[in-house]
Amino acid sequence: MKIIIIEDEQLTAKDLQKTLLSIDESIEIVAVLQSVEEALAFFKASTIAFDLIFSDIELGDGLSFDIFSNIKNTKPVIFCTAYNDYALRAFNTYSIEYILKPFSKETVAKAIDKYVSLKENFASANVEYNSIMQLVKAQITGNSGSVIVKQGSKIIPLDIHQIALFYFENGYSFAYTFDQKIHILSKTLEDLELCFTPVFFRANRQFLVNRKAIKDVTTTFNRKLLLNLTVPFKDDILIGKLKHAAFLDWLAAY
Repeated sequence: MKIIIIEDEQLTAKDLQKTLLSIDESIEIVAVLQSVEEALAFFKASTIAFDLIFSDIELGDGLSFDIFSNIKNTKPVIFCTAYNDYALRAFNTYSIEYILKPFSKETVAKAIDKYVSLKENFASANVEYNSIMQLVKAQITGNSGSVIVKQGSKIIPLDIHQIALFYFENGYSFAYTFDQKIHILSKTLEDLELCFTPVFFRANRQFLVNRKAIKDVTTTFNRKLLLNLTVPFKDDILIGKLKHAAFLDWLAAY
């Protein structure tokens, strides 16, 4: 198995090489690339055959997605990242494997095993690197963007920082703003969650709530969490016991 590593931290790259060889001595590291610029030059000029890429996300001169969106790549990529699960949801959408830093022999071996089990499908896979890049860039930079709403004959981009929460009702998704206006949306809550986490938290199947919309939280008699909002809203928003820890971590972090 021939592998390319894209990693700008030399110690991390060496550690990954050592880990890979400890998993399978037949693995050959054909290149270690340290930047977007170096990787682009390599892929455009090299004729070296390889099977798999291990790549960090954030390099010194940009995101590694900038590489894959500018080359024709049919080989699978395993991302090595320090980012949290919010950003990683983007990868799940496009069936790309990832390992969290600091990685271990077990996590790297698991990723290799997944590659081996799925490699026959990769050659024909149409990997949407541009779509992934847009999603993860938004989550890394906190530039969360806008949603498109219709007002009569007008189509208007609504900045999500104006939105207190998204909710689902009667088969439709809605945006409820801090000035208490309601806008119907064409996106599903799942799409909105993917695009706008971690600014918003998925409280339950019906609600995505902006961190700035939460004044405080009350524990109810059945051990659910009741969100008290900074704006009036017609329904109670509850978080079940299974989501307590994730919610409190998010509340503290953002």
